Amino acid sequence: MNESQFMQLAEATLDAVEAALDRSGAEVDCVRQGNVLEIECEDGSKIIVNSNAPVQEIWLAAKSGGFHFRRVEDRWCNTRDGSELFASLSRVLSLQCGAEVNLKA
Repeated sequence: MNESQFMQLAEATLDAVEAALDRSGAEVDCVRQGNVLEIECEDGSKIIVNSNAPVQEIWLAAKSGGFHFRRVEDRWCNTRDGSELFASLSRVLSLQCGAEVNLKA
């Protein structure tokens, strides 16, 4: 995919993450600036989701670590273990926020 296609897909993915967070009822605040989505938990800790166009990846940064996701067919898959972006973000949010969070695309 070219850079323009990646940017459109990445923007749609960040939109979908925001919408999923709204639907989940998770006690978080979201701030989006361009290709960076900052998610703040009640305790003030933050999770960052952003797109990285040069390598065509979505990056997730949390207390538990940093994770890179590449598009494989119709999913964003973790480059280390193959887990899907929304499943990984649900796990990271649950750990960091101290309450079960289940996000669906």
